[in-house]
Amino acid sequence: MTPRSRRILQAVLYEVGAIAVVGPVLGFAFGKPASSSFLLALVLSTIALCWNYVFNAAFERWESGQAVKGRSFARRLAHGAGFEGGLTLILVPVMAVWLDTSFLTAFVTNLGLLAFFFLYAIGYTWAFDKVFGLPKSAMGAQ
Repeated sequence: MTPRSRRILQAVLYEVGAIAVVGPVLGFAFGKPASSSFLLALVLSTIALCWNYVFNAAFERWESGQAVKGRSFARRLAHGAGFEGGLTLILVPVMAVWLDTSFLTAFVTNLGLLAFFFLYAIGYTWAFDKVFGLPKSAMGAQ
């Protein structure tokens, strides 16, 4: 598998798995029908993918103008906080309206999703590597 096809497959399967888990959980937690909660999970996933592209393009543009090059821990922390903070600002209103709940409840729900995705990303990446093998970049000199 080429690196590009591996990345595409990894991203698509990641989102499919996330939608399959998040949809029913949101439906159960808010008493919404499965069709509505799966559609919400799909909308949230699409927003996250688009935000990822937009945020990373903006971050890399900002980063290219910095005098200090490289990605220090502080810069990586800023990147993560900026990405997640921006995503939260986008997702909370969507969730509040869709789930017919308060912004505070939507915010707390979003915090739960952040915790879930932290653990899910670790587990998913491990499982993906077990099934499809490690990428060449992780295998050292050949």
